[in-house]
Amino acid sequence: MIAFTSLAILALISFIAHVVLLFTSFGKNGYQKKRYFYSHVTLWVAGALVFLMAMLFSGTNTSSVLDVFDTPGKQLLILALVIVLSFTAHTIVRLLIMPKYQLGSK
Repeated sequence: MIAFTSLAILALISFIAHVVLLFTSFGKNGYQKKRYFYSHVTLWVAGALVFLMAMLFSGTNTSSVLDVFDTPGKQLLILALVIVLSFTAHTIVRLLIMPKYQLGSK
């Protein structure tokens, strides 16, 4: 139970860091490329931790949510979701946010 709680807290912290880094990558100081990259890394870490939790605790009645991911295929869907989220966020930033920063620098 301690391992589950620790992994869950780490995943939550990593996801919160992702959100904070993502929103602070753009602001008065312009586009922060390194911070934006780290926002993606923290999202991937959060996804990897949730994937690890699913591998370790699905089917153990530790978490009813993780019990849904009781096969390797379902567990891989977690990683697929993280990839889709990362790609979607990157596309939104590239198509909607970055053009505004490029216009502002001219």
